[in-house]
Amino acid sequence: MALEKILIVEDDDGTRSLLGLYLENRGYDVKEAIDGEEALSIVADESLQLIILDIEMPGIDGFEVCQKIREHSDIPIIFISSRRDVMDKIKCFELGGDDYITKPFDFEELRARVTSNLRRYQQLTKQISSSKLTFGSLQIDLDTYECFIHGEKIDLTFTEIEILILLAKRPSQVFSVDQIYDHIWGIDSIGDPQTVKVHIKNLRNKIEAVPSKPKYIITVRGFGYRFAY
Repeated sequence: MALEKILIVEDDDGTRSLLGLYLENRGYDVKEAIDGEEALSIVADESLQLIILDIEMPGIDGFEVCQKIREHSDIPIIFISSRRDVMDKIKCFELGGDDYITKPFDFEELRARVTSNLRRYQQLTKQISSSKLTFGSLQIDLDTYECFIHGEKIDLTFTEIEILILLAKRPSQVFSVDQIYDHIWGIDSIGDPQTVKVHIKNLRNKIEAVPSKPKYIITVRGFGYRFAY
C-alpha cells in the first residue's frame, strides 16, 4: 500500500527537517520544498495528498503559492505561520486554505490536523454515488463532487463542496456553526469553528448571484445556516 505523500513548504531548514522527520516516523512519504517556486514544481510533478505551507518565504510567499495551487487542485492545504493576526487566518481561508496552525506548535496537534484533513479528503474522493442534487440552476453532482450553475462548472475547494453537500442534502434543516464544524472537520478536531463563516462566505461568493442576498445558503440569526430553495 502506497504511503500518503505530504509536501512541507518551509524556508527554515531546522523547522522543515524536524517536521519531515516527525512525519516520516509516523509513516508518511514526505517531500520538502525550501520556497514557493520549488513547491509549485513539486506539485506539478508529484501526486500529493496534503501540503503543509509556511506563509513567510522569500520570493513567492505562501499566500501566492496557495492561490496558484487552487487554480487546478483541491488538495488539502494546512498553513503554518508565526502570524497570529486574525486577518491573516481569514486571508488563508479566503484563498482556499483548509486549516491554520500558529508557530510554535505541538507536533501532536499538527499530527491531529494532518490526520483529520487527510481523512476528510479521502472520504470525499472515494465516495461513490450516482445521484445529483438539483435546485433550479444549481446542480451538485454527488458522483464527481462537482457543482454547476446554469451548466457551468464552479470551482470549489473540497471543504467548500463538503459544506455545500451537507447543507443541500438536508434542505431547510438549520445547522449551527459548531454542528457544521463537527460534521466537516470532525468532533475531535482541533481548530476554530469560526472558520466555518469564512468558508460560507467563499461559497456564497461562488454560487450566489447576489452574495449579500443569498438564495441558497441562508443565515438563521443567532443559530447558524440552512439550505433553502
